[in-house]
Amino acid sequence: MMEILQGLDWSPLWISVKTGIVATVLSFFLGIFAARKVISLGTKGKSVWDGLLTLPLVLPPTVAGFFLLLIFSRRRPFGIFLYDTFDISAVHTWLGCILAATVIAFPLMYRNARAAFEQIDINLIHAGRTLGMSEMKIFWKVAVPAAGPGLASGTVLTFARAMGEYGATSMLAGNIPGKTGTISQKIAMVIQDGDYATAGVWVVIVLVIAFAAVFVINLIAGSKMKNIRRW
Repeated sequence: MMEILQGLDWSPLWISVKTGIVATVLSFFLGIFAARKVISLGTKGKSVWDGLLTLPLVLPPTVAGFFLLLIFSRRRPFGIFLYDTFDISAVHTWLGCILAATVIAFPLMYRNARAAFEQIDINLIHAGRTLGMSEMKIFWKVAVPAAGPGLASGTVLTFARAMGEYGATSMLAGNIPGKTGTISQKIAMVIQDGDYATAGVWVVIVLVIAFAAVFVINLIAGSKMKNIRRW
């Protein structure tokens, strides 16, 4: 075991952590924005947009990766435009890892944010309006803090999902060691080579990260329930 750890290439962990952090930050703000907009829609509009925004959660990741490849490929109009205008390429780059992880993990942040906002006491919003606060100030000063536990849980789940993304990342970013090779891709690669010992080490690392994510969520939920009991 020690020999395996000493000879282990830690770049997949570093790439996965970087990808997870960036994808989580993007999903956090996009998820909050989308949740706020969807809640304000009517029943039909809410159903349509909710279905579209949740779709990556229920689709196979390879299908989502296929659509991303169609959009960002340098053989497609949008991909050509990005490359020719801004010298940006998403295929077989770390940017591709970020895009794939964000698309797959975003629904978790969105769903948690929406559920958290829908449980806010409407009287808090009315009180803010009565005090003359703007809608934007009410949102960031009243709604977001009140929905804090739900947003925190969504953030942790989003990070864990982004770190473990495999299918869409493989389709868009490929598996380039030291560049786009994530933990999930590393596990698949070493298993194909018959190196189950190295795969086992990476699996343990993933299990530790996953357990830590669940533990943090339970702490957040436990803290919320404790406050409710005190109230």
